[in-house]
Order: sequence, then C-alpha cells, then structure tokens
Amino acid sequence: MATPPGARGTARPATNHPHPATAEHPTVLTGATVVLPTGTVEHGQVTVDGTRIAPTAPEHAQVIDVTDHYVIPGFVDIHNHGGGGASFTSGSVEDILKGIHTHRLHGTTTLVASTVTGDMDFLTQRAGLLSELAEQGEIAGIHFEGPFISPCRKGAHSEDLLRDPHPAEVRKLIDAARGRARMVTLATELPGGTDSVRLLAEHGVIAAIGHTDATYEQTVEAIDAGATVATHLFNAMPPLGHRSPGPIAALLEDDRITVELINDGTHLHPAALQLAFHRAGADRVAFITDAMDAAGFGDGRYWLGPLEVEVADGVARLLADGTIAGSTLTLDRAFKRAVTVDGLSVEDAVTALSATPARLLGMDDRIGSLEPGKDADLVLLDADFELTGVMRRGEWVVGPQLR
Repeated sequence: MATPPGARGTARPATNHPHPATAEHPTVLTGATVVLPTGTVEHGQVTVDGTRIAPTAPEHAQVIDVTDHYVIPGFVDIHNHGGGGASFTSGSVEDILKGIHTHRLHGTTTLVASTVTGDMDFLTQRAGLLSELAEQGEIAGIHFEGPFISPCRKGAHSEDLLRDPHPAEVRKLIDAARGRARMVTLATELPGGTDSVRLLAEHGVIAAIGHTDATYEQTVEAIDAGATVATHLFNAMPPLGHRSPGPIAALLEDDRITVELINDGTHLHPAALQLAFHRAGADRVAFITDAMDAAGFGDGRYWLGPLEVEVADGVARLLADGTIAGSTLTLDRAFKRAVTVDGLSVEDAVTALSATPARLLGMDDRIGSLEPGKDADLVLLDADFELTGVMRRGEWVVGPQLR
C-alpha cells in the first residue's frame, strides 16, 4: 500500500492540562452546556472520579472552567474499517491500535472494528486477532461486512470472494470471534439468509441487512426472523420506488430496525438524511463512519481488502471503476455537519452518535450518556462545534484545548 506522507486533520494532545483525571485527581468540568438524557443544562458541570462519572464533586477536585463549550458523551461507532493509514481488515496489531487511536482523537471512545469481504480462512484468522483486542477493551467487538452479500450490490467488495450466507459458514465466523462478534451484514435474500438471521439472533449477534438486492417482502421476512440493523441505509441497496419500495421502505417503517447513516456529504443527500430522521427518529438512527484507512490521514492510494482505492479530496473510490469505497469520515465531522448543515438539534445528534449505538450494542449501562456511574467518556466542543477535548474512561486523549 502506498501511503501519503504525514497525517492531516488529527487533533493534538494539549499540554495545558496539569493532571489526567484519575482516582487521585478527580476533575470537575464546569460552566459548560451539558447534554444529558433528561435534557440540555446550561452552565452545568460534569464530575469525573477515576474512570467514572461521579454524582458529586469531592472538595479536593480539580476544577476546569469550560464555559462556552459543550460537554457531550463520547461517540460510539458501530461500523468502522480503519483510519490513520491503518486497516482493521489487514493491518498488524500495531496498525490496528494506530487506527483506533486516530478515531479516539476525533471523539470516538467506543468502536466496533469492521472487516471487508475476504477468504473465509483469512477472515477467521482476523476474527481471532480482533477478538484479542476486544478482550483487552480496545474495541467493542467485531462487525463482519461480507462475504455474505449480493454481487448485485457489492460496492467496494471483491465479487470473486462473495458467498451465500449458509448458516454453517456464518457460524464459522461467530465461533472464530470467541464471543466478540457484534454484527454480521447479510444480503438476507440469498440462499440461507433468513436461516442465518435466526442463527445470529440466537447467538446474540446483530443481523444487519445490507449490500442487498432484496424486495420489500423479502426484507420484511428477514426483519421478522430477527434482523435489527440496516447497514448504511440507502447505500448498496435498491432505491426507493413507488411501485416497488424495496428494502428502504421496509427498514424505515419498522420500529425494530436501527438504520445506519454515513453523514459525510458524499454518501447521502441531505434530503435523504432528513427523510430517515423524520421517519425513524433519532432513537433509531446510528451515525457511522464506514471509515477506511485514509480517515484522519490524507489523500493517496490505499487497499481495501484486495481492492485498490484512490482517495482524492477526502473521497474514497475504487481505482478500477470509481465506486465509492467507504469513507474518510470521523464522527466529530459527522456531528458538526448534523447540527450546522442538516439542521438537527444537538440533542438528536448526540442520540444518533452516542445513545442509540450504545443501546444497540447492549452497552448503554456503561456508555452513551453522561450519567453517574457510567464510564467517563466525553467530548468537549467549542461554540462552533469544533472538537477541543476527548476523555476516555477518565483519561484525556485530547485536551482540553481551551482559550
């Protein structure tokens, strides 16, 4: 892989913060606009004691004035293939950790590592490696996007490596992940698709409908079998039609489905995003990056699985035919676009970037909102919604960078 020189767009850890927030140095962030599950509080405060959010501030706590800033929960990305020049599908452990850190610098405190289509033996080997990182707490689990997808809607996946989602094949990946498989994207209309959805549901793994050529009726059948996520809604599926509504209508209308959206200005027209929000609501929308290696790194040529990708002006496309190949998005950019371009409220953006994906992962008892007892995962934003600080489990990853 040829990589561009240097990184761009990554936040730098600040040097003006005297202590990390630890059990020895509880920290109070005060004066901010704080977005809580119960509503937004002006001139509020958040107390961090050790790795958790605390209900009250100890007398000896360090106080940091963050007036004119927002304090929001850390972002949760359930669909991410890499960043910082590193691929979660093919990189070494060191590479993967670099990619994870790149996204943490941009506010993603919880991340599910996604793979792309590959040979089954290779994917099972990667599952073993990624499961170790999940066991260490570096990632929240594994998402297998492919190889069980439609050749008609393959996107940036190698057609030669696609296969039908027979339950025995799907089970191989689940077993290889050693209990760390979080999600599998399937074209559920393919042979074995519905049975594989049932298998995944039985094992507590999210069955996601995506890269699919399914009809409306086939999609409804898959939802009834246990599918609960739409992989990057609108992308890699038939468009909405007035006589043949296809999967989009079925996925939007069913309250059992959480829809992923890539809010980078390339994958979706703002009107499509508004349609999804108006029909599903923030409680059923999860903003994702679908990021590849170039996220937080720069333009150049990369590999996405076995396929070569050209990134120009921040847009990733297959070199062979120009197909969009994931994104270079980071979730701080998705948040800012949501509130400044798409017209979403700060509260709805927080829900889609934190609370909804946390609940989908079954981790909302620990992450996804600023509540006492939960992990001290938080993001600081200035009045222009630019990231100025990131804390993960009570430790500053970035900042706080205050004027």
